[in-house]
Amino acid sequence: MDVMESAVTEARAWAAASPMDVMESAVTEARAWAAAQTKVTEPRAGIGWYYFDPESGSILVGSSNIRRGLSPLQTELEALVWAMQSMLAHNKQRMNFQTDCAQLVKMVSKPAECPAFEILLEEMDKCRRMFQAFSLTHIPTSQNTKADKLARSARDQPHNVYYINSIPPASLPCRYRNLGC
Repeated sequence: MDVMESAVTEARAWAAASPMDVMESAVTEARAWAAAQTKVTEPRAGIGWYYFDPESGSILVGSSNIRRGLSPLQTELEALVWAMQSMLAHNKQRMNFQTDCAQLVKMVSKPAECPAFEILLEEMDKCRRMFQAFSLTHIPTSQNTKADKLARSARDQPHNVYYINSIPPASLPCRYRNLGC
């Protein structure tokens, strides 16, 4: 338990030192990393999320491909909304969402500055209000590799993918070897 208390204390100190990178101040134990993978040459984008609760040790993963949006930022927002909806569907009420997209954190903290994403931002806000505790944190790309791999794997599939489970999908083994699931 000392490790958990230390981690929460460190997270709170980091959040206080970097207010631009954290939306809201709720620091929770359970985390979900969200990511999107797009290529201008491909009609599909991949979105993925990875959930871990250190208290229970439970893991959930989500991987899906969607029609590529108008911008990578739109796809990152869609990945966040899907991760939020999935956590709510699995009754995860206290969440710290993490993303390697600094623009997404800024956009979510100041939605009025991004009218082009109004509908998605309204959906995100609707989900956010359903959590008992919610925070959105910017992290380095090197700390978001599991969600990135899930998104990249879905993007690369020639067929529709929509996967949520506690283990990676068997049909996509090459991308999931290092997820630790």
